[in-house]
Amino acid sequence: MTLLEGRTVAVVHEWFSATGGSEQVFLAIAGLVPHAARYVLWAERDAPTRTLALSQSWLARTPLRRSKAAALPVMPLAWRTLDRTRFDVVISSTHAFAHTVRLGPPERTRYLSYVHSPARYLWSPAFDGRGANPLLAAPRRMLQAADVRLSRHVHAYAANSREVQARIRRYWKRDATVINPPVDVDFFATCPPEQRDAPREYLLGVGRWVPYKNFDLIVAIAAEAGLPLVIAGSGPMEARLRRLAAVAPVPVTVEVRPSRERLRQLYWGARALLFPAHEDFGMIPVEAQACGTPVIGLRRGGLLETVVDGETGYLVDSLEPRPHAEAVRRLPDLATDRIRAHARTFSRDRFDARMAEWIADVAA
Repeated sequence: MTLLEGRTVAVVHEWFSATGGSEQVFLAIAGLVPHAARYVLWAERDAPTRTLALSQSWLARTPLRRSKAAALPVMPLAWRTLDRTRFDVVISSTHAFAHTVRLGPPERTRYLSYVHSPARYLWSPAFDGRGANPLLAAPRRMLQAADVRLSRHVHAYAANSREVQARIRRYWKRDATVINPPVDVDFFATCPPEQRDAPREYLLGVGRWVPYKNFDLIVAIAAEAGLPLVIAGSGPMEARLRRLAAVAPVPVTVEVRPSRERLRQLYWGARALLFPAHEDFGMIPVEAQACGTPVIGLRRGGLLETVVDGETGYLVDSLEPRPHAEAVRRLPDLATDRIRAHARTFSRDRFDARMAEWIADVAA
């Protein structure tokens, strides 16, 4: 029997980018309920909206779609005026205001919400530097109050990590079930033919080039370890990273927007993934481990769940390069088979089973 068969279902997500990790989770949830309607506030220009059957809100027809920060204050209104259709079950995938959506009275409609994080702009602006302007303190308090008030109808929450579970409890005073997001470990565990006998020669940094990801520190770690570095991703810090690469005492290669196939090849050729950032969960470290590549990162946030310290990588308390470089020298002590086996605990099959069980239980 199909999950929620015979009931009308809507699955909603914030804005849709073709490459985001939260979007992958949204599509995985929608895949569990294939007859569900799919709503987003807007989709980026490169997103295949017709193929994915995405319905967009009226915000998609306004200039606000070009600025998430400017659109933030009107997102609750957009979710409350999304559609007049009334559904039996509504499942939101949220990192801003999607959990405030109303598509039926809560006495008749069951509301479930999978949370990537309570909106960082509102609740933890200093976390990554966004929204930390003191002039925004007053409007931020107003939006925090709205965030809590407009989500009281949600019947149950799931969190992508223990870190986010704790934030939900702290900010919204609600409990949540932890269900780690799905990672395509089967794809990344398949070794590219060109890497089968190739040595692992360099350190690797992957992610969006924004300040809180600490790519400056990644360059410094590689320099301290005396090993070549590859930086893969994209973002507003590209010019700065290229300047750092040009003067680094070790070779630093910058790769912009590598394909999934190229990223897999980079993982398989790396001695270790450097990940000195505080993430809510972080799919990238799991992808790397699926390739047998250990992770060296901060003893914070999602890495406490995705990395087994001393077995699949090393967790470091410092933001100084030397402790990370010392961990690089201990990499030969780690077993590749153990690293890859651990990554499999975050597979799509595992997510589907846990998510389907949670949905069936809460929506009953």
